[in-house]
Amino acid sequence: MTQITYLKGDATVPQAAGAKIVCHCCNDLGAWGKGFVRALSRRWQEPERAYRKWHAERAHNDFGLGAVQFVEVKPGELWVANLIGQRGIKTGSKGVPIRYDALSEGLEKVAEKALERGASIHLPRIGCGLAGGDWSRVEPLLQKVLCTKDIAVTVYDF
Repeated sequence: MTQITYLKGDATVPQAAGAKIVCHCCNDLGAWGKGFVRALSRRWQEPERAYRKWHAERAHNDFGLGAVQFVEVKPGELWVANLIGQRGIKTGSKGVPIRYDALSEGLEKVAEKALERGASIHLPRIGCGLAGGDWSRVEPLLQKVLCTKDIAVTVYDF
């Protein structure tokens, strides 16, 4: 079992050799414009464009909680995983937007892709910014779903 590596830095500039997946948590409303996605959009245009199209065509695809869209941003080497892990964008009567079960389901798909590609995973403290998640609940999910499969995971604190 691997351990999570913590680095100070920018998750959009993954520090590893070989294939890499930058993973982040998206909402189920099609909203893109605050938080980590701003850094993604400054680095690459494709993830936002693909997410917006995925949401717009949701009646005909798998867009929804727990789904993941992989967007290749550097051929054969780097993907962005748009993981739908939050319901809405605001805290309300049903609590914070993060949905831990959807995050776990999405991480399973990310793990599958990482194993298929021999890729490492790079992410911010996923689900713990605007989604309102608690790192003490997210970190064990990363360990259970990714680290137990010996997938290298790096968490970046900007």
